[in-house]
Amino acid sequence: MIDDKKNVLGKRNSTEVTACQICDSSELDSVLFLGFLPPVNLMQKAGQALSEQPAYPAELLHCKRCGLAQLGLVVSASVLFPAEYPYTSSTTRILRENFAELSEEVRALYGLAPNDLVVDIGSNDGNLLSNFKDHARVLGITPEDIGKLAVARGIPTLFTYFGKAAVEEVLKTQGKAKLVTATNVFAHIDQVHEVVRSINDLLADDGIFVSESHYLMPLLETLQYDTIYHEHLRYYSLESLSYLLGMHGLEIVHAKAIPTHGGSIRVYAAKKGSRQVLPSVAAAFEKEKSFGIGAERLAEFRQKVLKSKLDLLSLLRGIKAEGKRVDAISAPSRASTLVNYVGIDDAMIDRVLEIEGSYKIGNYLPGTRVPIVGEQALFQDPPDYALLLSWHIAEELMPKLRQKGFGGKFIVPLPEPRIA
Repeated sequence: MIDDKKNVLGKRNSTEVTACQICDSSELDSVLFLGFLPPVNLMQKAGQALSEQPAYPAELLHCKRCGLAQLGLVVSASVLFPAEYPYTSSTTRILRENFAELSEEVRALYGLAPNDLVVDIGSNDGNLLSNFKDHARVLGITPEDIGKLAVARGIPTLFTYFGKAAVEEVLKTQGKAKLVTATNVFAHIDQVHEVVRSINDLLADDGIFVSESHYLMPLLETLQYDTIYHEHLRYYSLESLSYLLGMHGLEIVHAKAIPTHGGSIRVYAAKKGSRQVLPSVAAAFEKEKSFGIGAERLAEFRQKVLKSKLDLLSLLRGIKAEGKRVDAISAPSRASTLVNYVGIDDAMIDRVLEIEGSYKIGNYLPGTRVPIVGEQALFQDPPDYALLLSWHIAEELMPKLRQKGFGGKFIVPLPEPRIA
């Protein structure tokens, strides 16, 4: 009976990874095990009786050959990205600004003609493409209902998962793309070689592929273990990205560190020899080499994660022992990892306060009985402390919440727990 239950909750919708997703090497070192985590987008309605919820092992592995960091389990996309997927990128200011800047950068470096086609993989609500639609033809590709918001904004959208069939449809109806973008999705899609082959087929001979992904270097440097969850199958270094793209006749022509999601890497790639390789590429490689992403760095990361977990629990225990109230601020996907790995529950925090209009309001934070409510509650019934689950933008959040009237103290959980 127990085995049947495990099969229903996990194995039927997941596949164990025994080799590197890029180079197929079996030499994978275990870096960190975060326990069994619930899918970040499977939320239960607050106030209703709790029901059975799946949880999957989250282990970070590192490939000795190509330098890729990856999860040890692939969970089905239908579980991770349901039709009712609650995330909308337009609600995040830093992403709106990032996509506007990306659009300007692309046009300055490579230009865009009105008849050029720009395709965004995982286009969500059309946030990125809204910056391109006045300069070129645009097309979004996403399987989620949230794409209907993009359609309402005048952005054509193909409702499907990206892959060979989607590319064949685009080529038949729209032709080759001058620009293909994959922002915060290029590390999410299984069968990465099929993805890159499909991108290559879609690109014009002089086309550009731009990816933005969580970058392994700042992840290790600032202890961002909370970005490790099942949506993110891979955690790229520039070394591993170059290895992957090179296997398909693509080369990196421009690279740039960007602040989104606590530290990402924006990489421009083109068919080998079709575009000039800018000096930024060599500079980025040199910085990564100097940082060093090897066994010693990874072992240090593991020990610091453990210490951070214990320190945060100790801090919260002391606050609760004084009879103080604690709320949490914002419910990004990364919050689910932090809360579940550390073991924070509704005895430690009363509620999570999310920006008004978020689709997450009215649900429990995954794996907990902590309800997500509108941000106004922070000012109408303020707690003594506010735990910043979007700690990577703490310096932006704290002054804004102070201006709105919050007079309590902030808890910044990472890299080292502190009260601000």
